[in-house]
Amino acid sequence: MDAQQSINILALLLLLASNVRAQTGLFDIRKYGATPNGDITKALQSAWKDACASMTPSKILVPSGKYKLNQIDFNGPCMAPIEIRVNGILIAPKNPFHLNGQDQWIRFGYINFLTLSGKGTFHGRGKMAWEQNNCASNMMNCRKLAMNFGFGFVNNSVIRDITSKDSKYFHVNVFGCKNITFTNFKISAPAYSPNTDGIHIGRSIQVKITNSEIGTGDDCVSLGDGSKEVTIMNVTCGPGHGISVGSLGKYSNEEPVEDFAVKNCTLKNTNNGLRIKTWPGTPITSFATDLHFEDITMINVTNPVIIDQEYCPWNQCSKQSPSKIKISKVSFKNIRGTSATQEGVALICSSDVPCETVELGDIDLRFNGITAIAKCKNVKPIMGRNAPTCTT
Repeated sequence: MDAQQSINILALLLLLASNVRAQTGLFDIRKYGATPNGDITKALQSAWKDACASMTPSKILVPSGKYKLNQIDFNGPCMAPIEIRVNGILIAPKNPFHLNGQDQWIRFGYINFLTLSGKGTFHGRGKMAWEQNNCASNMMNCRKLAMNFGFGFVNNSVIRDITSKDSKYFHVNVFGCKNITFTNFKISAPAYSPNTDGIHIGRSIQVKITNSEIGTGDDCVSLGDGSKEVTIMNVTCGPGHGISVGSLGKYSNEEPVEDFAVKNCTLKNTNNGLRIKTWPGTPITSFATDLHFEDITMINVTNPVIIDQEYCPWNQCSKQSPSKIKISKVSFKNIRGTSATQEGVALICSSDVPCETVELGDIDLRFNGITAIAKCKNVKPIMGRNAPTCTT
């Protein structure tokens, strides 16, 4: 056998070995008994168990088709990076409230190097549940509904290309995560769907939301306490209540918010635009700092730019005691488009801890063809080029 033959045989053996690895790394739910229009909960649980135990990177495949899926937990830690690729449509249970004692339909926990991908749709069947969420008119009849997704303590992970549709409550809750990215992610729910925040982030670090479309009945993105190094870029929001920091300050154990950037986003027909909101009348003392909003297009947005430190929905609090959340190092730059209200900028800060170092620059917001006005309270903003005149 000459040297060339030896090289050819070695190359063939390496190719065969790589094919074997590729085959053993793929976990198709059809091999676990899943069939279109059937319930795939057990098949998906079994596939996860096997894939999570794999010593090499693995992929779980949910092929095209429509499937029923009950509440399910994907728990780690796993032995190697793992991907769930969903190309089908997954249908949530009818039960509007907690599922198997859990408030999240699909829950990921304690996983490192997770990828959730595919062209699939996760349908929460929220329409049948929204009329039962009567929080606005009756706080005594306000049971929390089930979210579509929960990510808890998930690190170094990516969620891409999938769609979350008609969640009963929040679409996505991110808690205790580090380095998690949502990209080419679509959230779809009508404007009348109550409390259907798109992505809510809490006590997480290095969260990125990019190149995504979020249309829902509440905040497109909401930033809870303890969140740091969060970036939102190239996101279209609408319908919804805009992109919000907060609400903050309602609970006594809250942590500060730091380093938040929103850039190159479009908000269309939303009830609010860029918003920072804190509760008055609560005992907590904390802060939110380094919050920056730049290169934003507004299309018929109510309250395009707003700091509201008197946030008190449904009269749940007293405004007699000012908010104790210190807001500082905030910038709104190159904000352009149309406002649905005459007051395009409203900076309503706390009388107890006034906002500091708030910068406005290149603000061009129009209401019925004329320049929208700005209102300021307990803040002396730094006026950059083309900033609106601030009235009290």
